[in-house]
Amino acid sequence: MIAGELKSKIDGLWETFATGGLTNPLNVIEQITYLMFIKDLDDSDNRRKKDNILLGLNDYQSIFDGEVKIDDDLTVNGDELRWSTFKDFAPEKMFTIVQTEVFPFIKNLKNNEEGSYARYMKDATFLIPTPGLLSKVIGELDDIYRLMDEEVQKDNSKNKEKALIINRGDVRGDVYEYLLGKLSTAGRNGQFRTPRHIIKMIVELMNPQVTDKICDPAAGTAGFLVESAEFLQDKKKEEIFYNKENRHYFHKADCNK
Repeated sequence: MIAGELKSKIDGLWETFATGGLTNPLNVIEQITYLMFIKDLDDSDNRRKKDNILLGLNDYQSIFDGEVKIDDDLTVNGDELRWSTFKDFAPEKMFTIVQTEVFPFIKNLKNNEEGSYARYMKDATFLIPTPGLLSKVIGELDDIYRLMDEEVQKDNSKNKEKALIINRGDVRGDVYEYLLGKLSTAGRNGQFRTPRHIIKMIVELMNPQVTDKICDPAAGTAGFLVESAEFLQDKKKEEIFYNKENRHYFHKADCNK
């Protein structure tokens, strides 16, 4: 069960996405999932490399070693694709690398060992809109991983007598369950917001007229109503402002009448 500082950090991450411009809960969950995969890919690679050295072996081939081919036209320094590397870059550089290199990289993983992951990553789309938001999200996810590891250590200490070993995957399951719970709550609270460009398209297709009464019974943040008003002011300016009756109707009409 998620509680305390870890719960607070996850709530804060959710709020960071909302204030940063990514408001659709489904998109938020999707982006968090992709970023967690990118973080885990780096952690897993580092762990396996250390195990290989510990066993005195030198046959481990990292997927980040040397020059890595992203697609037919792009080859990059593999080290830049690591979470542990790009997280320390300036926001603008980090944004460019994650958008143009890291996401195409995870979409095109062909390694047999990573094949199962690649199947689920092949449609990965980068939706985070600004460098500032990406930088903040990556910092907060690092904090969440740190807290997950602390939870693992704490739980293992408590369960030592029972020989019950808790790993990060167990805590991760709790974290993801909590995130999905937020998704469910968002649905009940009407927080599935229609993207702005879709609102604009629908209003243009409806082509509201000056004398229409416009009501949105599921207004939420009133996106359709605001866009309708802007549409009328832009497209029907003369009909509204140069006609006394229409001007009064536009400014005083009550959709409850």
